[in-house]
Amino acid sequence: MSNREWHLLSRPVGWPKDEDFALVEAEMPTPGEGQVLVRNKYLSVDPYMRGRMSDAKSYVAPFELGKVMQGGAVGEVVESNAEGIAVGDHVLHFFGWREFAAVDAKTAVKVDPQAAPLSTYLGVLGMTGLTAYAGLLRTASFKEGDSVFVSGAAGAVGSQVGQIAKLKGASRVIGSAGSDEKVKLLVEEYGFDAAFNYKNGSVSEQLREAAPDGVDVYFDNVGGDHLEAAIGQLNVHGRIAICGMISVYNNTEPAPGPKNLARLIATRGRVEGLLVGDHYDLQPQFVQEVGPWVASGRLKYRETVVEGIENNLEAFLGVLRGDNTGKMIVKL
Repeated sequence: MSNREWHLLSRPVGWPKDEDFALVEAEMPTPGEGQVLVRNKYLSVDPYMRGRMSDAKSYVAPFELGKVMQGGAVGEVVESNAEGIAVGDHVLHFFGWREFAAVDAKTAVKVDPQAAPLSTYLGVLGMTGLTAYAGLLRTASFKEGDSVFVSGAAGAVGSQVGQIAKLKGASRVIGSAGSDEKVKLLVEEYGFDAAFNYKNGSVSEQLREAAPDGVDVYFDNVGGDHLEAAIGQLNVHGRIAICGMISVYNNTEPAPGPKNLARLIATRGRVEGLLVGDHYDLQPQFVQEVGPWVASGRLKYRETVVEGIENNLEAFLGVLRGDNTGKMIVKL
């Protein structure tokens, strides 16, 4: 059997192009001592992967040219040379963008497909869920009664941030999204108090209308005009958690910063970046609290599922375009 996998051929300049990548037929990996062979069933594509396609210094090593890329994946163990993981078990690991992966057992996390659908371990119960949980509760120091604004609110992280804030007693939750359909979803299904389509006009004006009393917490997935708008509406001692800035990921020149940063002096506002890897200690607490919310339907989620390894790249580009509602998943 062969193993199809996606390789990075050249580092994209601006928007990634098809010729920057190749779907390659490689040899089937052989698991060594302490490893398991996993047939991937679901792959994750995420905005942060765009940064790894660049060779700029960052918090994580760039993808290597001419080699298979990486990403979250969940699959079934088809061969095991490790104690504690048997053939037929399902595991979460970080060797996506391929059909089969040889994975060190010590880095694989067993998951239960009976407790929740396998795909949820890449989203609502996985890294994106923990990002939302840690970013809101720890980085942004959310407290009951806070007013919260979330950009990219219909995405995998943003949709959970807003719902967790509501479940934790937020006084008001506002979201921005890129279509009227997503705005409707935020209010009618996810329980946001207000939402707006950022394509319909000035973000600052729409946020002022949606949050006339200001915001205490801004969870940023977008950057750019959204960040500037949030600073403009930030209440005294407001907090801003910077999770992502998808609006600038494909820029070829540095984007200008917000023009109103001086307002942080008057508000004594705090801005802090967020990397989920710094918060894995919250994983048990996250699963214990969020798992029952998901099981009971109190916390809702959506997935955008793309079929086939051959469409992995298009699914990734779709995330950058904002095509997804909720978590973008590739099903093999």
